[in-house]
Amino acid sequence: MTGSGATARGEAVLIDYGAGNLHSVEKALGAAGLQVRRAARPEEAEDARLIVLPGQGHFRQAMEAFLASGFEPLIRAHVLAERPFLGICVGLQLLMADSEEAPGLPGLGLLPGRVRRFPRTGPSVPQMGWNRLTPRGAPPLLAGVEPGAFVYFAHSYYVEFGESAPGATSSYGEVVYQSAYAQGPLNATQFHPEKSQAVGLRILGNVRSLVGRG
Repeated sequence: MTGSGATARGEAVLIDYGAGNLHSVEKALGAAGLQVRRAARPEEAEDARLIVLPGQGHFRQAMEAFLASGFEPLIRAHVLAERPFLGICVGLQLLMADSEEAPGLPGLGLLPGRVRRFPRTGPSVPQMGWNRLTPRGAPPLLAGVEPGAFVYFAHSYYVEFGESAPGATSSYGEVVYQSAYAQGPLNATQFHPEKSQAVGLRILGNVRSLVGRG
């Protein structure tokens, strides 16, 4: 459902800053049982219970579009207040300190670590298609998702944390990277749950359950 009005339990506010595939994300969130509305201006998301930050394409273009949108203070306040949040693909990468894809342009720095490019000597880049998840611990985001489950990726850069982080990892060639971050209400995925069929819907259903706990 798309519209305006007060945020209800189980509602997701999808941030529209011009750098994400909103239609497929919106459709998948709805299929997972979330009421969805888009916000193109910060004031339209001030009452958000769950914020979903999508993203695709080049880090610099996405980050500059995000900064120009005026959403940065809202997202910072939302995450620091430990309110439910889901980042998708570049929406995860924007949370990091910086990216090799855009030297000199800081990320939000809400998570420790940086974004690196897959080696040119490994498998073909970008990684396009299905890859396995290896959950680390038992994060609620991945409840009911079997180790080794396949999800859909489309990226040339990956998140590297300085130390083990909760969520899940995946491997591409010799690189083991963070494919999902899951720490309480703060969740983000390098893969696209909206393109990951039944596994993706299960993960988005888990996000809905996390919202309902608050």
